Amino acid sequence: MMDVLGIDEITYGADDLAACKKFLNDWGLNLVEETDKSLVYESMNKCRVIVKTTDFPGLPPAIEDGPTLREVVWGCSGDEVIARFAEKLKGQPGYVNEGGRVGCMDPNGLAVRFQKTRKIELDLDSPGMNTWGTKSRRNQRSPIYDRATPIEVGHVVFFVKDVKACEAFYADNFGFVASDRYPNRGAFMRCAAEGGHHDLFLLQPPEPRAGLNHVAFTVRDIHEVFGGGMAMARDGWSTQIGPGRHPISSAYFWYFNFPGGGLIEYYADEDFLDAEWEAREFEPGPTIFAEWAIDGGLDGNTRRQKSAKAPDGQFLTDKK
Repeated sequence: MMDVLGIDEITYGADDLAACKKFLNDWGLNLVEETDKSLVYESMNKCRVIVKTTDFPGLPPAIEDGPTLREVVWGCSGDEVIARFAEKLKGQPGYVNEGGRVGCMDPNGLAVRFQKTRKIELDLDSPGMNTWGTKSRRNQRSPIYDRATPIEVGHVVFFVKDVKACEAFYADNFGFVASDRYPNRGAFMRCAAEGGHHDLFLLQPPEPRAGLNHVAFTVRDIHEVFGGGMAMARDGWSTQIGPGRHPISSAYFWYFNFPGGGLIEYYADEDFLDAEWEAREFEPGPTIFAEWAIDGGLDGNTRRQKSAKAPDGQFLTDKK
């Protein structure tokens, strides 16, 4: 049985709660609690996204200036795992044991916590993709989504000061497994031997620093990546890059700028790995980040690249 099952909760520290609320409402999350200093959202499977003002009492320290992610809570399979982690983490910087939630600071200065998972199992209808060799969708059209409804927070990505120290921290203490690496620069890690390509990506820039790169939300399929992305474009939010496809994880993506800090991504169709997978090494570069990608996104109204002129005719081949 796996110890760590994935991300249960994340908390941002930001001050423009109104902008964060508008964004997360449009993003497709469910607002479950609100005060003048905090917002609490849930995804479909009850994964929580929290935004608090930077002066909120007890908010963990920031790893960088400005709005950013302050805490990541990982969901575990049971109380026995929490008890074992509590013993293992004693003596670590920032150690806390709050009765049901334990944690410390990772080598990058981020507050990491572990609790028995509160996420729920979902049975979602996801019509398959018909390929040459497999016809999994029969007498059924692929779905079209007016907007996305994220299933969960699938992974988080941080800039780190020491990628080897951070990778060892998550592997040695919690059983995380490396899926692929940028030599001495980056580590894609999953929570256990069997799972999606990565739950955590640690990236050491040429000038090492701590910071948030992005938070990624899992959606059902490529069609929901497109539908969600175009809805966000119609709502006026700015694309950083996307849609596109990552060759390392095979996932389709679309990244937006988030007023609470860093980027936020819709993604789907990542590789699923098990213990037989052998981690590979890649030299980072544009073609490794994206097999293909649209800079600036698609216009949510014309369904074409932003600022591109739409055809005059009813069909693409029509002549005016």
